[in-house]
Amino acid sequence: MAKESKQKNLSDLKYRRVEVADLDKGRKGKHHDLVQGILRELEVLSEGAAMEIPLADVGGIGLANLRSAVHRASTAQGIQATASLNEGYSHDI
Repeated sequence: MAKESKQKNLSDLKYRRVEVADLDKGRKGKHHDLVQGILRELEVLSEGAAMEIPLADVGGIGLANLRSAVHRASTAQGIQATASLNEGYSHDI
């Protein structure tokens, strides 16, 4: 009896069921492509050099959001990076 009522309840469920193994394991935020491009360039940056990223050219992303996104992604990939602001530019080192 319990098995029969459980099957009936499953058919009344609103949301589709999927296997956990089929789920995406990563997160691609809205700035993913921009941040990945910055990280690719950071990886080939020579010692003692910095990248100058004009904030006006990054699609309206605020400094705090850009710094957070780069920090999160660089930490996840084991890349050491810092950022500073100078006259409308973010400098990633």
